[in-house]
Amino acid sequence: MAMLSFEKKYRVRGGTLLGGDLFDFWVGPFYVGLFGISAVFFATLGTLLIIYGASLGPTWNLWQISIAPPDLSYGLGMAPLTEGGLWQIITICALGAFVSWALRQVEIARKLGMGLHIPFAFSFAIFAYFTLVVIRPVLLGGWGHGFPYGIFSHLDWVSNVGYQFLHFHYNPAHMLAISFFFTTCLALAMHGSLILSVTNPRTGEPVKTGEHENTVFRDIVGYSIGALGIHRLGLFLAINAAFWSAVCIVISGPFWTRGWPEWWNWWLELPIW
Repeated sequence: MAMLSFEKKYRVRGGTLLGGDLFDFWVGPFYVGLFGISAVFFATLGTLLIIYGASLGPTWNLWQISIAPPDLSYGLGMAPLTEGGLWQIITICALGAFVSWALRQVEIARKLGMGLHIPFAFSFAIFAYFTLVVIRPVLLGGWGHGFPYGIFSHLDWVSNVGYQFLHFHYNPAHMLAISFFFTTCLALAMHGSLILSVTNPRTGEPVKTGEHENTVFRDIVGYSIGALGIHRLGLFLAINAAFWSAVCIVISGPFWTRGWPEWWNWWLELPIW
């Protein structure tokens, strides 16, 4: 079915989660919807607040601009605008934009009669961010435990948190997260390169088939997961990368306060030694 005739079949009213027909239309190729409007609103407001926060700071250097969370003395209360309040409002805007985007994905999937795999997968990325700026600070009793919004300042925060636990890479959940991130890159590189190699042959050669795809990895690694299987595997790997990255930071501080190398003492104390 041609794309233009297909669009006539699904570009109809309905399938929205809230608001009925309100904003249930497209602008060019982009579906708007109530959650499209809310996503644009939150993203624009948050960006303008970052620019406003930068105007209050000492520099316009893009690398050094930083919107810091409130001081720990404010606990879980609201802070003055210039002392962390901006960070709190920007965080609300970010969460509003992310959740709106996921719900917009739900509405588009409903219109197309698709499964909700895309918003489900994206929700794990939202969960990882939510863990950093809400769950962990709440468990530690202060918004000041969130990370600052800035390039260098954010990297400094990551480094400092790592050193608080001596060697953060000894965190077992961090090990899982990094393993899944690396394996996600491996799977995507293998899949992408395979598709390009069969659909973009040399001049004069025919486009290859699924049999070629299955054969190449059967011969290289001894097993071919198949066209559907590689996408299931990719979804599994990516979701786990986001999930375990959230777990590794939320257990650091609220549930484990010592150096992570010390956690592995249970291994040394096994009776088999």
